[in-house]
Amino acid sequence: MSEFEGFNQHLEELRKRLLRIGIIIIVITAFVLTFHAEPVHIGQVTLYYPTPQPLDNIAAQITSHMKGNLVPQDVQLIQTAPGQAFFAQVYIAALVGIMVAMPVIIKEFVGFIKPALKENEINISRSISLPAMGLFAAGCVFSYSLVVPYILEFLYRYGESAGLVTFLNVVEFVTFVLQFLLAFGFSFQLPLVMYAVSASGAVGSDFWRKNILYAILAIAIFGAAITPDGSGVTMWFIAGPMILLYVTGMIIIERSVYVR
Repeated sequence: MSEFEGFNQHLEELRKRLLRIGIIIIVITAFVLTFHAEPVHIGQVTLYYPTPQPLDNIAAQITSHMKGNLVPQDVQLIQTAPGQAFFAQVYIAALVGIMVAMPVIIKEFVGFIKPALKENEINISRSISLPAMGLFAAGCVFSYSLVVPYILEFLYRYGESAGLVTFLNVVEFVTFVLQFLLAFGFSFQLPLVMYAVSASGAVGSDFWRKNILYAILAIAIFGAAITPDGSGVTMWFIAGPMILLYVTGMIIIERSVYVR
């Protein structure tokens, strides 16, 4: 087999795996945009079952929940053009699709790079799949519960101090929130990435401690880049948890018997 044919086979395999991921995300996204989560109470437990209601779908329910929990008081969430509420719901449904499809995404990614991995690297990639999903969910919950509400409240205080009435476009609001959910979801993977790199033998277990100052600088730059204000305050709501994750990963690697 020529090098060109081998390259084409890799591209074809990548295309098939991306297609499978795309189909699953699209199916989940369509489901979220089509069905409404109807609650049913069984004793003290509340369960939900889907009912077809495209105009009051799960994405609309999530939007309403975000409005009630994240938008500061006296701030009006509005749409300024037809269709903005719909596109905001599409963005939310797509994020739900990505989160629900995360096991498939990880499985397809590991399957694609598997031929290039050694046996111990394959075992590492399998062992971190479940923790990766948990950390992604934990990052989203942390961002939604603690970071986004504070940042929104902090930023809108500027308008309140000037006596301004704040109107927030629903698309801008949703993209702002999703930006932080994704940023934290992926940034919470940092300890796993560090562990996988060290366990594969690419770097020594002392590499992370030797380069901690460079890591803190890079994390601070990342935090400043994705926060919308120049105060230098909100960036630490991004950088602080990432530095803590880095230190946690460093300690786990140094104490792990599986990392040489």
